[in-house]
Amino acid sequence: MEPAECAAHLARIERDGYTIIEQVFDDAWADAVQGALDELERKLGTVPSDNDFEGSQTWRIYNLLARGKIFEEIPVHDRVLPVIEGVLDPGCLVSSLSSIAIGPGETAQMIHADDILMPLPKPHIATVCNSMWALTDFTEANGATRIVPGSHLADHSPDVTRHYDSIPAEMPRGSVLVWHGSLWHGGGANRSESRRVGIAMNYCAGWVRQQENQQLGIPIEVARGFSPRLRELVGYGVYHHLIGHIDKRSPVELLGESGELRTVWDRPTRRRT
Repeated sequence: MEPAECAAHLARIERDGYTIIEQVFDDAWADAVQGALDELERKLGTVPSDNDFEGSQTWRIYNLLARGKIFEEIPVHDRVLPVIEGVLDPGCLVSSLSSIAIGPGETAQMIHADDILMPLPKPHIATVCNSMWALTDFTEANGATRIVPGSHLADHSPDVTRHYDSIPAEMPRGSVLVWHGSLWHGGGANRSESRRVGIAMNYCAGWVRQQENQQLGIPIEVARGFSPRLRELVGYGVYHHLIGHIDKRSPVELLGESGELRTVWDRPTRRRT
């Protein structure tokens, strides 16, 4: 992504809490991912949940990085990751990677914020930055994500029992919706005859606990095959030369790489008094 394009997306997120990046991937890639998801759904026996948040007509597959090579390019995509890093910082982590297929007849999800569980006064700097990859067109009729523009600047989180006016984040297949973790939003109702399918690629700041435990959820033999940047994104790295170390060694040692680490305390930045 060119710096000017990235800056424009970051400006929209700062102002509105979200942006849409179009033409990130083509139909062939989307077809391949959908095929992989269909196979996983059959293999895993995936069924909808029975709670209001996840939906009764919504199929979700979690921990995708442990389920196929095709998913590995999503977290590090060069049309999206620079925007995420601009909202958080380059020390960000993969929080979770899952698929969400909203079926016909699904009702609207409650409006919520993705950082609603974090006990921090609002508004605050982004601790979470999430994205939705459109494997199908996202329309108001088929359940496009609903958003409340500018709500990331509110001094509180939404009350999930209340109704809030919102707009659909409509976008064509191949697009990616990126939003600040404080933005009020929720999945829409699907009044169409087909599924609305997306990939939820979620990130957190390097100092925030991940939604899905990537180190335990992804087998080590799978992580060994990841690119160096993807290893860092799932937690095999150290944030700001301190957070995430193992006995002052990098967790990348577990993958057979050199784990030598110079922590922030080892660097000669100040005299000890």
